[in-house]
Amino acid sequence: MPAITVNWSDLEIAFERNSPDQESFLDLENGDLLAIVEGEPDAAARRARVANNPTRYLRVDPASSREQYRWMERFVGTVSDPALRERLLVAIDGKGAFRRFKDVLLAFPAERERWFTHRSDLLHFHIQTWIEHMQIEVAAPPPWGKVTAPAEPAETLVRATPTGEPPGEILRRQATELLDTIPAAELPSALAFLEFLRDRGVASLLGLAAPAAGAPRRGAASARRDDDQEDDNEKLALG
Repeated sequence: MPAITVNWSDLEIAFERNSPDQESFLDLENGDLLAIVEGEPDAAARRARVANNPTRYLRVDPASSREQYRWMERFVGTVSDPALRERLLVAIDGKGAFRRFKDVLLAFPAERERWFTHRSDLLHFHIQTWIEHMQIEVAAPPPWGKVTAPAEPAETLVRATPTGEPPGEILRRQATELLDTIPAAELPSALAFLEFLRDRGVASLLGLAAPAAGAPRRGAASARRDDDQEDDNEKLALG
């Protein structure tokens, strides 16, 4: 197979876009990516092109949602701040893990940037391993260069307490116990704040603006392509 000039940017997107409604194929003749999105007008024509040229188009195997979930676990294991590590450990427990993980890191810009670097390194290593396994000759190396195998965290990530109770359930029980100690006169304010947190969480999952609240709201952080993948991951991971 002759060397091809791979469109590395498109290939990177194809590997991280783990969506049940989209498939991507690498053109082994020119290095371009062919994406097939269910519901698009040209989906049938593109699928027929791939079927009629089985030796030309190679299906891209994106990093699975379970694999990307393990990336989060590995990152949590590298966090040195015990309090933040505990918050992230709770965040990745159960359904909605990807979204909660991102929301926690929004308040920690340095760790958030470290997460992006960590995720990129693992994604690039995944791509590199796939290229080598498929024995694809490339005309030029990727812009990120040669990637070494990522090191395992020094500590094992503890997923639950010795009793087996998930961290999220522990916090929920602690919150209930705390409500029992709040004076009755303060309960309306406490309930209003809890309702605000609940509605904000629902709105973030649906991609809607959160309801107005008495306190001023922070502006949204700069969007990243990594964030766009989270909703697809929520559909596929932990299932």
